[in-house]
Amino acid sequence: MYHDRAMSALAHAYVGLGANLGDRLQALRDAVDRLDGAAGVRVVACSPVYETAPQGPVRAQPAFLNAVCAVETSLAPRDLLGRLLQVERALGRVRDVPQGPRTIDLDLLLFGSTVVDEPGLLVPHRQLQRRAFVLVPLLDLAPDLRHPLTGELLREERARLRDQAIAPFAPPSALQPTRAPGPPS
Repeated sequence: MYHDRAMSALAHAYVGLGANLGDRLQALRDAVDRLDGAAGVRVVACSPVYETAPQGPVRAQPAFLNAVCAVETSLAPRDLLGRLLQVERALGRVRDVPQGPRTIDLDLLLFGSTVVDEPGLLVPHRQLQRRAFVLVPLLDLAPDLRHPLTGELLREERARLRDQAIAPFAPPSALQPTRAPGPPS
């Protein structure tokens, strides 16, 4: 089911980025540049970069770098997800171990106030309020965001995750796209 609560010609979305293999910071930079260069997508802001321990069942892997980018897009949620997957593939993402090490990981976190519940696509992202490595950089960009389903301020969710360590790694300028600003193509 796709429910659009007030989508305009350009939608505002948030994309989570993560990497824990190779040159992690360069992988995030490359992802931002490729995403910004994708048809119908424009990166408008990036959070600081944070370093975090792996979450989930596969703990024996390198630490992650994580960030969030705000994008403007003329694409529908499913098409934006398709662009994210294209960028992952272009940067060598291989999905052989669920929640295992990865060269790059891009997640569609929010798409305006839109709620999507379809096979292969849930927006807002189902882990949005459970992971400090998502909430902290997201709140850096939009401290007053509300969860589209619950209406709750996401910063209140952050307070419940104080036990999840997250360390600053690089400023937002480390991820700024290299392309000139302008509307999505």
